[in-house]
Amino acid sequence: MPPRQRLTPADRRAQLLAVGARLFAAHPYADVLMEEVAEEAGVSRALLYRHFPSKHALFAAVYQQGADQLLAETRLDPTDSLVEQLIQGMDAHLDYFVANRNTVLAANRVLAGDPVIQTIMTNELDTLRARLLTVLPLADERTREAVSGVLKSWLVFVQVLSVDWLTHETCTRTQLRDACIGAVIGALRPLLAKDPAPDWPPQGPGADA
Repeated sequence: MPPRQRLTPADRRAQLLAVGARLFAAHPYADVLMEEVAEEAGVSRALLYRHFPSKHALFAAVYQQGADQLLAETRLDPTDSLVEQLIQGMDAHLDYFVANRNTVLAANRVLAGDPVIQTIMTNELDTLRARLLTVLPLADERTREAVSGVLKSWLVFVQVLSVDWLTHETCTRTQLRDACIGAVIGALRPLLAKDPAPDWPPQGPGADA
């Protein structure tokens, strides 16, 4: 065990989260041991359990931190087109999914149905849906409700499809991203008076690159 550094409680928690995030990303959930987290962090198990009383609690904190980081990276810019915003958001999420494959699979497979993890997912998807609603041309409340329902279903679709892709990789990453973007644009067009994405699908040489 490396020599223990004196840290403030907040800094110690951040350090433990960083170690936990690294281990959960590198190994399947079942293979991550709290003893290993403590050893890598250079702390006693007692100190680790003081911050996180169980592996589940540590994982939930790691997953919440990841969700917060993703939301920070996907703030929609109203000066960009809808397609540009969707591409940026999808790329940010796929970057995280690829870099944290085991974490994502644990949350969506091993811990599927866990109320704490499900709450984190639901809150993230609700925030993304609310942000998308602010950048779409919604004529009235009825249209808003219809579009909100489409976005809610689409975000779940993206999550399920992305998790399946992590497991099987039945297409390229670009194909996955574009399939997701095409799905939501196709679903939104009949509901809106104005085409929300006249620049989709991309045209010209290199459009499918």
